[in-house]
Amino acid sequence: MKHLILLRHAKSSWDDQGQSDFDRPLNDKGARAARTVGEHAARAGIRWDEAVASPARRVRETISHFADGYGQPFSVRDERDIYMANVQSLLDVLSHCTGERVLLVGHNPGLEDLIFHLVPKDDGPARREVDVKYPTATLCVMALKTDDWTSLEEGCATIEKLVRPRDLDPALGPDAD
Repeated sequence: MKHLILLRHAKSSWDDQGQSDFDRPLNDKGARAARTVGEHAARAGIRWDEAVASPARRVRETISHFADGYGQPFSVRDERDIYMANVQSLLDVLSHCTGERVLLVGHNPGLEDLIFHLVPKDDGPARREVDVKYPTATLCVMALKTDDWTSLEEGCATIEKLVRPRDLDPALGPDAD
């Protein structure tokens, strides 16, 4: 059985309207959220043996703050195809993975759509939460009913853990405005 851990990048800054989407940094709240989720992941014993990520700036900064909270750095393979990815692109990236437990750090709507593809709608409360929203800096741990990354079929996963920043610190929830 494989495990897939998805981490959506944390909240990014829109302060510089002239900046490209790819180069947007995190805002302060996003940095705090990534660090807080990293701390929780370490306490909860969430582990991976391979990590792949979009090379976008906000993803790289999310990983840095997440690793600070986690308490140890880890190596990450940049995969350009994760940026602006659809489900098929993400499945293609995963088909080249060799680990038993893969951390994939990227963007919506791709990550959310991947969950919809892999996890049956009736999987439980966590799946219903994803139906509502998959917020920034959210971590989703899935167990996959396969031993081969090349055979990820629709409905082959269950959500073992869903961690939203606001579940750990209400101040990291949605803005009031």
